[in-house]
Amino acid sequence: MKPTSTSPGSRALAASLREVREARKFGLRELARALEVDPRLLSQWELGIRVPPIEEVARILGYLRVDRVVTSRILELVQHTRELNWLDSNPSDLPAALTGVMQCERTASLITNWSPLIIPGLLQTPDYARALLAASGIKVEEVDARLMARMKRQRILSGYDPVRLKVIISELAIREVVGDANIMSDQIDHLLRLGFRSNISVRIVPAAVGYHPGKGGMFALYEFPSDPAIVLLEHHHASAFVNELDAIAAYRKLVNLLQDKALAEDASQALLREAAR
Repeated sequence: MKPTSTSPGSRALAASLREVREARKFGLRELARALEVDPRLLSQWELGIRVPPIEEVARILGYLRVDRVVTSRILELVQHTRELNWLDSNPSDLPAALTGVMQCERTASLITNWSPLIIPGLLQTPDYARALLAASGIKVEEVDARLMARMKRQRILSGYDPVRLKVIISELAIREVVGDANIMSDQIDHLLRLGFRSNISVRIVPAAVGYHPGKGGMFALYEFPSDPAIVLLEHHHASAFVNELDAIAAYRKLVNLLQDKALAEDASQALLREAAR
């Protein structure tokens, strides 16, 4: 059955409901019996095929005794399930939008990342990610939680049927020192290794290219087997999901422009090897 809602919020809510049930080690039928809900309906809620009423979400969370912070985050997600575009400006430890990001990454058939200044999260080494998070004004006690979430996200790139990832980055992203020279050297070596995987493409836009619209900021384009694409825009303390067809078309056009300006994969590898010296 085709999902009735493929919005970023509905995807995030479905994933969150499944995760809290599994964290409490409840089977789907077991929880459905306890709540006196048809297991097929509960399954549809967890798959994003149907969106549950907020009262049912609250009942599930209450029965599973989910803590207050997670409950607040999931109830907030319910408010965004019908929105094609969703802005999350919550600067908390693990903002609600992160659940949406992770669900998009897990279900995408192709992810295209553009980043003008930093290495995208899916390709970051732990040391690079930690240095980046520490320099971003995040509380020390929150850095580990975000680092663990970032490393967990990278699992989609390996194993059985890994996601296809196309990364386009500016040369500035590999020249800008994050942490120290050793961290950057390890990060560039990591990019070189990843570039040899059949499901990953790493291409670099030379700094000498000059101004182009991509310099306006980083974004990720998620393509799905049968659902409309979603674009993620990220800034310091805010994330925005875009699901409108006209906007998606504009970002596809920008991807084509960036690919035209980027070096081929072999030339990009050569530039990475030069930068690693």
